[in-house]
Amino acid sequence: MDFDSDGIRLHYELHGPEGGPPIVLVHGFASDYQLNWVGTRWQETLSKAGHHIIGLDCRGHGSSDKPHDAAAYALEIMAADVRRLLDHLQISTASYLGYSMGGKIGVQALLDFPKRLERVVLGGVGWCGAFRAAQEIAKALRGGPIESPVADTFYKFAKARPINDLEALAACILGPQLEPDPRALAAIKNPILVVVGDEDDIVSDVDRLIESIPTAKLLRIAGRNHMSAVPAGDFKKAALEFLGE
Repeated sequence: MDFDSDGIRLHYELHGPEGGPPIVLVHGFASDYQLNWVGTRWQETLSKAGHHIIGLDCRGHGSSDKPHDAAAYALEIMAADVRRLLDHLQISTASYLGYSMGGKIGVQALLDFPKRLERVVLGGVGWCGAFRAAQEIAKALRGGPIESPVADTFYKFAKARPINDLEALAACILGPQLEPDPRALAAIKNPILVVVGDEDDIVSDVDRLIESIPTAKLLRIAGRNHMSAVPAGDFKKAALEFLGE
């Protein structure tokens, strides 16, 4: 299913019982709903627990439109896509689960429309702002030299999927991402669970994010890195318990 988000066609999926509590799932960079949440058995886990899943393919990803303009990927615009999806489905409030890029979008959503969100799970995310390796990743995606291990990781991950448009992903990683206002973070009242692997070398300043949001609590998953944390059983267990509180 598709909807129009201010001129951009975005793809979404609905799963789980229609009468269950709604939860929006937002994937990571160079991924999509199917890769991030189905193969990792999140869809199965949340559906069995009674949740009504709203799965979004972010702009530039999956089956959604893929603009080549970095300005189209400003973080507040990507967060607004989530709000417009809720409007399209006529859902007043929903919980939220985002990973990596989806986690950053979740933080922005908490700042921009907190009353539309209930309980929020943010995985693979630290202090927000421009990704430190964005320029290196964009250069690799555009066929340039691979200058760092993190650029190599994201390039190989993105290139492995034929559905990906590498130029759109380069624009996405370069989209404007301002650091959040600490005063705005301190005013957040939504319950938040942040989950990161204890071997994650992609995210940074996780403690700074946690300390900035009074309602946030942190779970570190032993022996997991940025990629392997997604399907972790401990992640799913903690999220289900948190969402059920």
